Amino acid sequence: MPDHTRPETGISAGPDTGTTRPLPPFARLGLPVLTVQALHRANITDPLPIQAAAVPDALAGHDVLGRAPTGSGKTLAFGLPILARLAGAPAITRAPRGLILAPTRELALQIEKALEPFALGLRLGTAVGGMPLARQSERLQRGVDLLIATPGRLADLVDQGAAVLDAVRITAIDEADHMADFGFLPQVRRLLDLVPGDGQRLLFSATLDDDSVQDLVHRYLREPVTHSVAAEPETTTATHHLLYVEVADKPSVLAEIAARDGRTLLFARTQYGAEKLTRRLRDQGIRVAALHGGKAQNRRIRTLAAFADGGVSALVATDIAARGIHVDAVSLVVHADPPADAKDYVHRAGRTARAGASGTVITVVTPEQRAEVTALTRAAGVDVVEHTVRPGDREVRRLTGARTPPGPDVTETPQSPLPAPHGRFRGPGARGRAGGGTGKPAAGRRPHRRRSK
Repeated sequence: MPDHTRPETGISAGPDTGTTRPLPPFARLGLPVLTVQALHRANITDPLPIQAAAVPDALAGHDVLGRAPTGSGKTLAFGLPILARLAGAPAITRAPRGLILAPTRELALQIEKALEPFALGLRLGTAVGGMPLARQSERLQRGVDLLIATPGRLADLVDQGAAVLDAVRITAIDEADHMADFGFLPQVRRLLDLVPGDGQRLLFSATLDDDSVQDLVHRYLREPVTHSVAAEPETTTATHHLLYVEVADKPSVLAEIAARDGRTLLFARTQYGAEKLTRRLRDQGIRVAALHGGKAQNRRIRTLAAFADGGVSALVATDIAARGIHVDAVSLVVHADPPADAKDYVHRAGRTARAGASGTVITVVTPEQRAEVTALTRAAGVDVVEHTVRPGDREVRRLTGARTPPGPDVTETPQSPLPAPHGRFRGPGARGRAGGGTGKPAAGRRPHRRRSK
């Protein structure tokens, strides 16, 4: 049979018509035809930058080191090559041939969901905490081609003899920096020591400057091909705002924001804080749920599903519970409590404005938090617009799409002592420098002001 492919141009010639047509973009990366067709059925036609860069090298069997943030498309960047390389061989009892390690339960389950349409006969399975160990053991006994696991649960299965790793040919470590943040790297190293040393390794991380991540790279990857996309695209596609409020006004302002139409994700620092805020919002008639590590895994799964399908419109989450989760069309992220550091700020902000979509990030700041948040946003390098608000302000509705609350709009009351919004701070990397304004209050209203570095 003649070869109708022209490698030098990537053009396929039809044998019957003599016409030529370009190969689909994913086919040009070297993915199998059936995989490309499955991507097309899922309306995925054009690879994202990290996919276009990493997929060919992963398919070729190279170890790959990828620097890519959550939301950049890295799941398919490592997942599609793994599926392609595992195709055609039978599943082995208790011994997966492919392994993906993820730092959180939610991320592991999302990876399985994202890859399932492209498995094409391969058996996928997850091993995560908070779910019955016996059921996961039985699943492995029946045979799993690709296992997606959190390190702790997989270590438990290995200790019980329910899982063996000596048949693993390709391993991916997702969000290695978060593995380091959570203290999981000792478990990761232990598991990788059980995987054959001549297997292929793929490691993806939002940052590569952590010493423990570098140690993982040097210890387990052999001459990796490195690919990198912008480390923090979420800070350039979302708009960022600080809402200065008095402590007594904060609950009402948060309730107004959470009552808006559209998906709203609010972050609290602690489980107690998340539950407290959830109760307050629920008392206001808002369809809201909490997501944190104190919830049983099946409850967390149901909560995420309700948020994704619109059963609840607002989700209050802690940082650990929300690591790596992805829900489409989250248009607003609210720091109900300021994050602990700039890295957490960027991670939280990355839940909105994904894959080029627009989004808004709001930090609610009380007077004693101003210095902390100023330093944090500077470290995060974001362009932040400042507003001083009270419950019922038009500015809150304008920024968030919140519904009009009962009673007068205080921003329209001439005698109101409220300062008018808003100023702008430009963090590192932003063009230009803000200036002007003394920030001193005038009679009645404060003039527009800008906060410079």
